Amino acid sequence: MKFTRWPLAGVTALLVTMQAQAADGQKIYAQGGANPAAMACGTCHGADAMGMAAAGFPRLAGINAGYTRKQLADFRSGARANPIMQPIAASLSDDEIQAIAATLEAMPAPSYAAVGRAEKAEGVGATLALRGAWGRNIPECVACHGPGGLGVGESFPPLAGQSVQYLSGQLNAWRQGTRKNDPNDLMGHIARSMSDAEVQAVSEYFASLAHKGASQ
Repeated sequence: MKFTRWPLAGVTALLVTMQAQAADGQKIYAQGGANPAAMACGTCHGADAMGMAAAGFPRLAGINAGYTRKQLADFRSGARANPIMQPIAASLSDDEIQAIAATLEAMPAPSYAAVGRAEKAEGVGATLALRGAWGRNIPECVACHGPGGLGVGESFPPLAGQSVQYLSGQLNAWRQGTRKNDPNDLMGHIARSMSDAEVQAVSEYFASLAHKGASQ
């Protein structure tokens, strides 16, 4: 059997070509995936991935890559239902999902004050966020999502600064069962135990938190 001997320069050139052809997270975000059905993320989430509040599209910049990968996988499977995201997630390859998740995590995001349980809680939204309603087995939001709702690792995304439309929409999805991708139905239980007014109030609380350096 005859084997072809590749010169070192040829091997190097091949590796460079393969790397160039690898999934490019920034390109996917701005232009879409290889499959035309995987539309550009920036179309809905903005060029800077800061979201479009009026339309209910969330900020993605700075979100933990592991969390983003799981959500895209859940959109694919239907564990998280959304008529826009489900076909997009299904059209992305595994490599593209890895690339876009890493790109989003690295994108600049605003920072918020780490408001914790020790802060004074005024109003329904702040009380639920910082104290919870333990008589109904509703823990304070900051217990899982971290002080100020800044997010914790791959499991608990940031809440601070997301829009009222997005936050209330997700709580209502948990309530209605169209979103059910949490361990042990934690968020489902919490959301179903909340009233319409409480959903609105806690969403307004986290949406109203001003990021560091922003005018008050």
